[in-house]
Amino acid sequence: MKTTILEHRPHLPKPFYKQKFGAAYLGDSLALMQKLKADSINLILTSPPFALTRKKEYGNASEDEYVEWFLPFAREFRRLLKADGSLVIDLGGAYLPGVPVRSIYQFELLVRLCKELDFFLAQEFYHYNPARLPSPAEWVTVRRIRTKDAVNVVWWLSKTEFPKADNRNVLVEYSDSMKKLLKNGYKPALRPSGHDISNRFSKDNDGAIPPNLLSLANTESNSVYLRRCKEANVKPHPARFPPAFAKFFIEFLTDKDDLVLDPFAGSNTTGYIAERLGRQWVAFEIEKSYLEGSLYRFEADDDLFSILRENDKVK
Repeated sequence: MKTTILEHRPHLPKPFYKQKFGAAYLGDSLALMQKLKADSINLILTSPPFALTRKKEYGNASEDEYVEWFLPFAREFRRLLKADGSLVIDLGGAYLPGVPVRSIYQFELLVRLCKELDFFLAQEFYHYNPARLPSPAEWVTVRRIRTKDAVNVVWWLSKTEFPKADNRNVLVEYSDSMKKLLKNGYKPALRPSGHDISNRFSKDNDGAIPPNLLSLANTESNSVYLRRCKEANVKPHPARFPPAFAKFFIEFLTDKDDLVLDPFAGSNTTGYIAERLGRQWVAFEIEKSYLEGSLYRFEADDDLFSILRENDKVK
């Protein structure tokens, strides 16, 4: 019998709002996480404030202090995760102030998490946003000495070498060429690389295994969330990740009724998708206005989720 979410959060304050499968809380996530039971979370999925050269309204640490700022949160993440649980962190990059060279803070953080806190790097992903505008303007559009920055690194970390995962839950539609191959058959042959492709290559597995490059345009200009925020004069979160991003990792790394945590919830994309997928969830956010706006994600969202289902091409 599955443990209910109420058994994992008996010491938390009153939630800011609740849904059928989860609840959102207003407050400092470091303090709130300390009220959760150890070994209780199946997936921590989050996009923390990035280390940027310019301060943003959502409270980002500078790149030279970011790792030390993040480590106390990471220690709580490790305490809370179940033995086969996963931690997924979406991190944007930054240029150093005034020069066209990059900070390496994401990689410094990864090394510290693995060397000091004994996380394993299960796999690195790259979140590519094809709709991102050219930036930074000084180096990309003015001096023309860099290409636009359109990729975030995503660290999939775990407490053991074998975290729960099943890529059959995130299969994508076969390409036209693969569909033709399956229809007409494939003659086993030795490829130029030396790989021997057997007749098992022509087996229909209900979809293709996705790569670790996630191409997801972050465009939701007509979403219920943004429309309702505008109507209520609530400022939306300025750095939202797309619902398809949360959907991919929740389906890949959890089962129904598993517990998902987002400690930097923002507009609560994670909680919204977890709710629609039948996962239990907990969301923490320190900025009240972001939580006020996030509640609109759960209003009249059937059309949005239907579109998401169609667009991800999952079999």
